[in-house]
This record gives sequence, structure tokens and C-alpha cells, in this order.
Amino acid sequence: MIHLVTAENRHLYQKEMQDQFRVRHEIYVEERGWDALRRPDRLEHDAFDTDDAAYLLAIENDRVVGGSRFTPTTKPHLLSEVFPHMAEVKGIPRAPDIMEWTRMYVIKEARGTMQGNGTLGQLWSGAIEYCLTEGLSAFTFIFEVWHFTRMHECRWKLRPLGLPAIIENNMWLAALVEIDEEVLHGTRRFCGVPGPVLVRHGIAARDRIRLAS
Repeated sequence: MIHLVTAENRHLYQKEMQDQFRVRHEIYVEERGWDALRRPDRLEHDAFDTDDAAYLLAIENDRVVGGSRFTPTTKPHLLSEVFPHMAEVKGIPRAPDIMEWTRMYVIKEARGTMQGNGTLGQLWSGAIEYCLTEGLSAFTFIFEVWHFTRMHECRWKLRPLGLPAIIENNMWLAALVEIDEEVLHGTRRFCGVPGPVLVRHGIAARDRIRLAS
């Protein structure tokens, strides 16, 4: 299952939030070699990891194995502050019902294939589910262009915002993805996810018992 972590329930996920920053550092810095993100505490977080951010965390056996982040486009975000040149053609979409999706990651042991109800497929499905349940019309994101085939298979309604650009020796593109039920069903079908995956109200019974005691 994919856990939704927001400012309202983050107190239930203190360990998992710390774990995700550590895993992000392992993947983006140590594995992918993005040295600009290197930190001495080996925890990868940036200016957009704020109380406004919403996180989707894949948790298995009390371990964070994957995740991603949503941030409001009405406030400073990655596309507007770091990569505005990637939206020079269409401009940067900003609206209360449009979020930015960033920091998608899955640990090596859990990557496998996109299909078969695996961690990555659940994260993609969970992202669309989150958007619909929050009443969002779209999200923006920056992605490596080789994902195009997967997005087409998922029936994503994608609109590029600018020209591709090289980031860390790979070709990336900024885009807007419009969200509706068709996109959700297409994503679930391609990823082999049978139904809803989001956990919205806390991590486990043990936390509720501890807080009540």
C-alpha cells in the first residue's frame, strides 16, 4: 500500500520521513551521482520539502521502499525556481488544482517491472488516485524522456511545456498531465494494480494505540 503523508498526519510517520530522506540520498547522490544534492548528514531534502508538501510513501515491513512528493504550483516549486527554462514554450502552469510531482524513487530491491502490481506501478497509480481524491485537474513534472512509452500505455494526457534538456547526462522534459478517471483506469490497467492503494489516515494500529494511551 502507498501511504499519504501530509502536515496533518506527519507525526505518525516521523521515522518513515527520516528514512525517505536517507533513501533519496542513497538513490540520487550515491547511485545516480547527483553530487549537487550531496549532504554531510546523508539526508536528501531541499527547499520544497515543506509543510505544504504531500508525500506518497511505499512502506513494506516497516521499511520505506519507494516514494514521491507533491508540492503546490501556487508557491515556489522545482519547476518555477530551478528549471523554469524547461517551460519556456507553454509557460509554468500555476493553479490551486495543479500540483507538481517530483522525487519519484524506488530502492533497487523493489524495482522489478513497472507492471504486475509492483512498487513502481503502485506509486504511479497512487499518484493519480491522490490527484483525483484531492480534486486536482492536473500535475506538472519533469521526467526522463524514455518514460514516454509507459505514459502512452497508461493513457496519460500529457502536454509538453518546453523543449527537452540535458540534466545529469540524460534527456528530460517538463510536462503537464491532465487527470481524470480514464487516466486512473489506464494507469491501473497497465501497472496491474487492481484497485485503490492509498492509506490516508495513519500508518498502523500501533500508532493509534500509542497516541490514545
